[in-house]
Amino acid sequence: MGSIYNQLTAAERTTLMVMRSEGASQSFVAEYLGRDRSTICRELARNGGTRVAGYDAILADARARDLRAAPGTNPKLGPDTPLFAVVHDQLREGWSPEQIAGMLKRAFTDDQSRRVCHETIYSAIYVMPRGALRTDLISLLRQGHAKRRPRARGQDRRGQIADMVSLHVRPPEIEDRLIPGHWEGDLIKGAGNASAIGTLVERKSRFTVLVKMKDFGADDTLGDFQRALNRVPKN
Repeated sequence: MGSIYNQLTAAERTTLMVMRSEGASQSFVAEYLGRDRSTICRELARNGGTRVAGYDAILADARARDLRAAPGTNPKLGPDTPLFAVVHDQLREGWSPEQIAGMLKRAFTDDQSRRVCHETIYSAIYVMPRGALRTDLISLLRQGHAKRRPRARGQDRRGQIADMVSLHVRPPEIEDRLIPGHWEGDLIKGAGNASAIGTLVERKSRFTVLVKMKDFGADDTLGDFQRALNRVPKN
């Protein structure tokens, strides 16, 4: 069975950039991050960092986000196809994607090219680039959420934090990186969880602060992050 390749996180890319600028080898970085050396090699080769200090974590992370934001669409339901026009018209009439899919299945029983399932309709809408057409289509959906919500598959409430607010419900200006001042925090743990580095990334500018952690329990992490943010100039 083939191995599974998971891309580096923004925090791991930041650590990679710092360690490479200090002359660390690819093997040392891989061991420190608990990653396979081939993962580090691919990341550096893909983003121009084969030379020491030639890797830019901010550019690499932006490139990865752009690639994730542009998945392939179903050509059968592309924006310029006749089938898409039919779907758009039915949405304007107040039909749901489920009803449209059912209607197409009944109308074109023997013509697979003119039928799509409701999941394909949802996907075709939500993978569109931001713009007037995407906004219009989403507004025609009965729920009208700016992002696709995963279907419920049962809830496991073990270990949940009381009154926790999910990242999925943060305001659009945070999600779209429109306003500076919103930060993301993460921890990079060393071998055997014996050490850790905290990372704080400002979402709009991608300005990054590394925090040396004495301990990484919840209270200690909060205190270390607060002290690090208090040292950032107000401007």
